Amino acid sequence: MATPETLSAAATLIRDFVTTGDSLAGRADLARFLRDHRLIPESAIPITLADFDEALALRDGLRAQLRAAAGESADAEAIARAQRVLDGLRVTVRINPGEAALSPLAPAVVDEVRRGLARIAGAWAAVLATGEWRRISVD
Repeated sequence: MATPETLSAAATLIRDFVTTGDSLAGRADLARFLRDHRLIPESAIPITLADFDEALALRDGLRAQLRAAAGESADAEAIARAQRVLDGLRVTVRINPGEAALSPLAPAVVDEVRRGLARIAGAWAAVLATGEWRRISVD
């Protein structure tokens, strides 16, 4: 029997994010997810409804893209909404490869919530670059 391949840290983050389902029902849940995955500091940060809506749009679009890759029908509108979120996130490239645990991309924004979303965007870029996104199961 073949042993399943272990996912990278970036792919694990993407899988965890897109499979949050009902556990990402409010702003407190988003804060908990971002903290549990060390995407934001432990200190309290305000999360606006707009932040929460962006996180849901990103999650739903990434999940739709992963489902499309698995042969399911694509939700083009969810993917388009996620792309708009990604277009609004600023990232920069890390010069020190040792700091690139999740991705060679780093957040270039000040707001902590958007930094967390930018880290998810960086992880998505990493799994796209390696082709690993095709192995992430969302079910």
